[in-house]
Amino acid sequence: MNDEARWRDDIASLVFPVRGHGAICAVHHGAFRTLIGAEPSPEDCLGYFRRFESAFREAASAKIAREGISAGTSLHLTSRDVARKLLEDHQIANGEQS
Repeated sequence: MNDEARWRDDIASLVFPVRGHGAICAVHHGAFRTLIGAEPSPEDCLGYFRRFESAFREAASAKIAREGISAGTSLHLTSRDVARKLLEDHQIANGEQS
């Protein structure tokens, strides 16, 4: 499975493979609109993903664990899933406790 994130016009989403899960994770254009706070282009979405790739990947892993998603089953992330990880990362970076 290719390890690269890419844009899929047919589902208006960025997709990336989830390492060790054997499936893809999709993040819809609308989730990026919420996260970015503006109407993003596919290139904007890819850039945002690259900037915060670890948070997206951690959010996918957390959702798989939380919801018991079977290996090989694709999933999607909402803006809340990603924002939760971004907030945790920010708190950790600033020495704050949850």
